[in-house]
Amino acid sequence: MVFSSLIFLWIFFPIIFILTRVKYTQIQNIILLVASLFFYAWGEPRYILLMLISIGINYLFGILLESCKGKPQKSMWLIAAIVLNVGLLGYYKYFNFFVGIINAVANHEIIASRDIALPIGISFYTFQAMSYVVDIYRGVTKAQKNIGKLALYISLFPQLIAGPIVQYKDIEKQIDHRTINTDQVYAGIQRFVYGLGKKVILANTYAQVADRIFEINAHELGSLICWIAMGFYMLQIYFDFSGYSDMAIGLGKMFGFEFLENFNFPYISQSIKEFWRRWHISLSSWFRDYLYIPLGGNRKGTCRTYVNLLIVFLVTGLWHGASMNFVIWGLYHGGLLVLERLFLGKYLEKNKYKFLNHLYCILMVLIGWTIFRFDHFTEGREVLAVMFSMKGSVYSILQFVNIKDILLFIVGIIFAFPLVKLPFCLSEKVKCCFECIAIFAITFISVLMLANNAYNPFIYFRF
Repeated sequence: MVFSSLIFLWIFFPIIFILTRVKYTQIQNIILLVASLFFYAWGEPRYILLMLISIGINYLFGILLESCKGKPQKSMWLIAAIVLNVGLLGYYKYFNFFVGIINAVANHEIIASRDIALPIGISFYTFQAMSYVVDIYRGVTKAQKNIGKLALYISLFPQLIAGPIVQYKDIEKQIDHRTINTDQVYAGIQRFVYGLGKKVILANTYAQVADRIFEINAHELGSLICWIAMGFYMLQIYFDFSGYSDMAIGLGKMFGFEFLENFNFPYISQSIKEFWRRWHISLSSWFRDYLYIPLGGNRKGTCRTYVNLLIVFLVTGLWHGASMNFVIWGLYHGGLLVLERLFLGKYLEKNKYKFLNHLYCILMVLIGWTIFRFDHFTEGREVLAVMFSMKGSVYSILQFVNIKDILLFIVGIIFAFPLVKLPFCLSEKVKCCFECIAIFAITFISVLMLANNAYNPFIYFRF
């Protein structure tokens, strides 16, 4: 079940929203936990047990870590917890990937691959669980003695499938005590609807155009059409994921939870360093806190800092998927960050023509998305070669797009930048009226599009 589905919008969410209007937080928690488990089981009934095992493992290790007095014993339990969490994630997500590498190196089949389906959202809830046990080890938070509350934290349906990655310390108090008022519910509805519009109206349209174009061999498409197609994909992945994050944050507000922001207009960045401060913020923060800093961060010399960055972005690439294109994409971004630390960042800071910095960042990100999009790196490399070859095409771009696609492409570019607020001369009532009209219109158009078109992909489901 996805947020941008008619079943969720008209049946699941309204029922859960009404049921959780009860006064007592503990009853709300029970309803949300049952609803979250049902939500996950709807799409992955056979893997609900896997998530329950993950919850049980981390609950047990949380108790063990808090009860330990000596540091060596605590370290032992922490290592065991991380190994089990990474082991579960690694088996389901990376087994066949590493088996393929081993067999390729050996030049014959040493280990047989297995038919393993990737459980939805496993990367997200595993990272949340690991941050919980690590924070107990660090003394940042205390172990949750109530397994139901820990289960709610890990399985809470607004952020279960695709984040944002929520750290336990950020919502620990909200699990026990939260208040929900009319303003908060309205803000949640507004945020959810805006996210729904991003996903259904914009991202789905861009996805259809990009998929339509890339059904044809890149050499036949020519340079210009490949650039345009990647422009559509660049907008698709942003509005797809940021839209889903907006919906998650909005749902959280409606149930009394405050999730941290996950996107901050990343396409306005003037460097790759800035881009990663604005893109998928919860993942960047997680890797900073739980991998980069423990590796030594930038405290152990220049060379070690560069190595740490490359390690972090190698893992970032692997987190996104078990495929060489993700590995190369991660190392590509890590390499750019190293170059910016070496010398490029200084030139960008001193450059008076900031629009050139922005063009540099957009170009580097778009090249990265070209690597990211195609399951096989050779396909992405081929598209990049055509893009930079200035090759003509036997096709016209108008064979792939219509006036609606073009208009929505322009709208997407506009909304990828911070919008100017309504003039102060307008009264609060007029502003509220505009917002209500926008909410109604976006909801109506989104539902109409969902009803008339079954095409509703979501890129980050495979992660």
